Amino acid sequence: MYPFHWVPAEGRRHASLDSRPGVGYPTGMEVSTLCEQRLLAEDSELGWLWSTCGDCNAEAHRIAGTRADANGFQVTSPGHGR
Repeated sequence: MYPFHWVPAEGRRHASLDSRPGVGYPTGMEVSTLCEQRLLAEDSELGWLWSTCGDCNAEAHRIAGTRADANGFQVTSPGHGR
């Protein structure tokens, strides 16, 4: 697995390297995000439907050693993933 976790906060899904308690960051917990902000988590059904923060997505791909396409989806290397 990767060292980051996704967390809905302030209208977008962000990624964080902060330790994640249990199954997720509880609503109201302050987290440091990969886009260099400190935000309050919002663990709600609606929060998981928000758009992904582009800066967090780019940094998450950098950490994972992958790259994202223009839509933010992982691009597979030739000969991989098929």
